[in-house]
Amino acid sequence: MPTIFAEATPPGRGGVSVVRLSGPDARAIGEALAGPLPEPRRAELRQLRDGGDLIDQALVIRFGEGSSFTGEAVVEFQLHGAPVVVRRLERALLVRGARRAEAGEFTRRGFLNGRIALSEAEGLADLLSAETEAQRRQAMRVASGDLARWGESLRSQLIRAGALIEASLDFADEDVPEEVPAEVFSILVQVREEMAAMLRGYPAAERLRRGFEVAIVGPPNAGKSSLLNRIAQRDVALVSDIAGTTRDVIELHTDLGGLAVTFLDTAGLREAQDSVERMGVERARARAEAADLRLHLSSDGSVDETVWRAGDLTVRSKSDLRPGDVSAVTGEGITGLLKRVQEILQSRVEGSGLLARQRQAEAVERAIHALNVFPDFPPEILAEAIRQAAQGLAELVGRIGADDYLDEVFSSFCIGK
Repeated sequence: MPTIFAEATPPGRGGVSVVRLSGPDARAIGEALAGPLPEPRRAELRQLRDGGDLIDQALVIRFGEGSSFTGEAVVEFQLHGAPVVVRRLERALLVRGARRAEAGEFTRRGFLNGRIALSEAEGLADLLSAETEAQRRQAMRVASGDLARWGESLRSQLIRAGALIEASLDFADEDVPEEVPAEVFSILVQVREEMAAMLRGYPAAERLRRGFEVAIVGPPNAGKSSLLNRIAQRDVALVSDIAGTTRDVIELHTDLGGLAVTFLDTAGLREAQDSVERMGVERARARAEAADLRLHLSSDGSVDETVWRAGDLTVRSKSDLRPGDVSAVTGEGITGLLKRVQEILQSRVEGSGLLARQRQAEAVERAIHALNVFPDFPPEILAEAIRQAAQGLAELVGRIGADDYLDEVFSSFCIGK
């Protein structure tokens, strides 16, 4: 592979900028700029020179092949945090044959070199995009290898079961313990139950990873935009006494008790007065129907039955003018309403497991389906079922069958990771 480099810290001014160099020529290029490199994993202050030009004084750290994040030889330069310094170093690296890394290329090399499992790379991608504490905790468990270890543990049990089956086939005419078939089926039942339990937690984990959508729906002038502004504590949506002001869906992304929640302010649900409002109403209905929860806001507690779903909340607005539940003017009832929303959504992520992506869930589902066997199945059928189930778990951690998925995974990473 070519030697690559990228700035690992956010571009711009700062105290320190970190530039990483990885690949077969990393050590040679590093020595051309900094002289003899320090011992692996030891930082030393060096002058970086491009010929006779002093680029900067920087801390230089070297990682040996097989002991770095990418699995390759890596040199890290910790420079003064000025963009012009970084650009000057990058020019020196380009001249010496290194190229700029693509998005996620460092992590991709770590996967290809066996330093991390694909599931760990997915967890790392989720960690980098996490916005709430709950998302961080979930992503950290996967990124630290919990899912990969779980999959490998079950796969090891299947390998043992497969070995017992092969023994019964290879030595059918010899003295094979009679308990072998019973032990095999016991292993298969246990593995299948563990996978099924993990799969049941997938919908909750996937929703926790992606976040929730809560649609505020109701007739025009019910106070939907005012409620959104009150939740945001700033003017997000335009508020007017003129009915039909909101034509498009306005989104507010927020952290609600550790959950990523997007509140949607939608157009008032009524018979549209013109084509533009009609498009707004249609869009409002579509987003409301797809949302995880709907707040039906009105002055009298009425709801639009076409978008009502079991578990939705009915909220009476403008309690500063008449008996009601909330007031966007005074803030009355807002805290209680948000708490109710949080409790409802929190209940939907209880029991979430480690499977948070469709690819992972589908791999486990294939393994479960393969183990739909019975004790009276011939040994040859059991052996094939075990092989297919083990393959599903291998796909889970990215050992096989992941090539078509790699571009999608690593393109979500930032440059330098």
